[in-house]
Amino acid sequence: MESLIHALSIKTILYHFSWGTGYDLSYIEAIGTVFGLLCIWYASKEKRFNFYYGLINVTLFAIIFYQIQLYANLLLQVFFFVMNVYGLYAWGRDSGSNELKIHWLSRRNLLLTIIISLVAIIILTNYINQFFGTLTIITIKALQLVVPSLTMPELQPDPYPLMDSAVTVLSVVAMILMTRKAVENWLIWVLINLISIVLYAMQGVYFMSLEYVILAFIALNGSIEWIKAAQQN
Repeated sequence: MESLIHALSIKTILYHFSWGTGYDLSYIEAIGTVFGLLCIWYASKEKRFNFYYGLINVTLFAIIFYQIQLYANLLLQVFFFVMNVYGLYAWGRDSGSNELKIHWLSRRNLLLTIIISLVAIIILTNYINQFFGTLTIITIKALQLVVPSLTMPELQPDPYPLMDSAVTVLSVVAMILMTRKAVENWLIWVLINLISIVLYAMQGVYFMSLEYVILAFIALNGSIEWIKAAQQN
């Protein structure tokens, strides 16, 4: 058990990057990132087993967010875990009339998705500190049932509320659309990754910024692959 805890600790360093102020890459972050990349890559190839990689990715990232006390992000990983499970079900349905195929959203659904996303981003931008503060409190109360000694962290205001809100809302939308095999999910992931590249670079986390450069290319490839598939369907 102790060896497992040690392996999953963010203090167990795989490599130290000397870029900028320096960055310690832990084993758990490296492994979680690899599984995240595999998940996105195989999703672009319409491989159902991508969701298994996704489950490992969000589980490891949830452990990371727990350790660095980003409890709202931890709760979001729970949502992504559920969506990966649903994706396994949705992509694994029997062939025939029930088979889920790559497709474009209808004009009505696309317009509805855009409107809901924009409204959600505007609302979250204005209330992001209260929103994530509430999520953090809920998560802490739940975790205290297992770890009674867990204390409430000191919450800091979000320095980039608009960008964080856009990434949060669009990630939820893109994940839902991916489970439904809508082409638009990849276009949204491209936008999310471009925002994330700038966001993490501004925060001095250059390794994560580089990671999103790779993810942006994978999402762009996914867009091309799925657009072709949608035309064939």
